[in-house]
Amino acid sequence: MAASARGAAAERTDRGNDTFYLPGGKYEPGETAREALSRELSEELGLVVPADELVEAFVIHDVAHGKNGRRLQMTCFTGGPQDIEPAPGREIAEYAWFDRREARERCAPAHSQVVDRLVARGRMSG
Repeated sequence: MAASARGAAAERTDRGNDTFYLPGGKYEPGETAREALSRELSEELGLVVPADELVEAFVIHDVAHGKNGRRLQMTCFTGGPQDIEPAPGREIAEYAWFDRREARERCAPAHSQVVDRLVARGRMSG
């Protein structure tokens, strides 16, 4: 997730869906979680964050939004530059910055858990 003083960044891949999701995705063969996130941030938001600058922070367990009750496990990382300006890739319809209240209203449920933990750890303003 991309977080800064402005809040947390989320993205939307489908122009017909109003829900925003955290950047990320599936691992490619042989990738570590850090490598996968580094690649996904580059592909989805044009952000260059070397894998070795990412530090595992926590894991979220929740129901995947819109996936008929399928459970998800989301490994979350901190690190990388703080003065970022995403440039969405071709598969991203839109990105936006959300504060805690807006995240609850416009983002997938797991996003709120991530934001709550970041606020609690002082990594994002509440």
